[in-house]
Amino acid sequence: MQSEHYGNRQQGVLMLAGGGLLMGTIGVFVEEARLGALTLVFFRCFFGMLALAAYCAYKGWLSPRQFTRRTLMLALISGVLMVTQWVAFFDAIHRTSIAVSTVVFHVQPFWVVLMGAALFHERLGADRLGWIGIAFAGLVLASGVLAETHVADRTSYMIGIGESLGGSVLYASVTLIAKSLRNFRPHLLTLTQCVVGSVCLPLIAPFFAPLELVHISATQWGWLVGMGVLHTGLSYVLIYGALPMLTTPVIAVLLFVYPLTAIAVDAIVYGRALSVPQLAGMALIVTASLGVNLGWRLLPPRLVKVRR
Repeated sequence: MQSEHYGNRQQGVLMLAGGGLLMGTIGVFVEEARLGALTLVFFRCFFGMLALAAYCAYKGWLSPRQFTRRTLMLALISGVLMVTQWVAFFDAIHRTSIAVSTVVFHVQPFWVVLMGAALFHERLGADRLGWIGIAFAGLVLASGVLAETHVADRTSYMIGIGESLGGSVLYASVTLIAKSLRNFRPHLLTLTQCVVGSVCLPLIAPFFAPLELVHISATQWGWLVGMGVLHTGLSYVLIYGALPMLTTPVIAVLLFVYPLTAIAVDAIVYGRALSVPQLAGMALIVTASLGVNLGWRLLPPRLVKVRR
């Protein structure tokens, strides 16, 4: 039994790390496809929908009984939020860089904590508030907004920072909805989100004109299919499959494989390395996230009691 448990844990570590590594490369697909954010998200949703539908059908999960009225309503709302977040994040990559947009986006766990406190009257405590404050200090450093960055269009850069930050808020909202759907398979939730994007985005942006499709090269189609099959199909299957096998501390650590991979990829492929202050900001965000998730004490116990 112990060896079986160890084997499952090892498998879970490999699956979650593999999913994070895959997600960390999505910025390259966004950059190399050389298309607008709306178009990119539509094809991510479309090919991701096909991949996840095939997987869920293979597993026998495509049953109408899975979708109650409440479940369907919340899944559709999460779809609108997720698709909007993807559009904002992809556009932010175009305006800033893969590394910067990814690091800024990864303050989303702290929005989850703050939203949970506001909506469900959860007590934050001095330690959690302290870690959140450290995280947002790290955000300021990591974003580069205080540095004399050499960007061609600083206004566009700041818009990209705002899009990443806004996307993190939307993703935090999706996370809270997912938590309320405990009996609903996360694969089906992501599939529903992809269906929402595939149906709604053509109504918002008319990029299906024949001439538009003709101008998409074979290479671009490869990047688009990859975003759907690899980053929306395979990566989510790996991540969702790994989570039940792992403990919270292991998950908390491995979730940072994604942003660290994105930083490395941006530096290696495009030569866009983060500055020392930005790396320090990333370190603060990582430390604060671990502090919140693992319940690390930031203040001495006596001082916390006195403040209460």
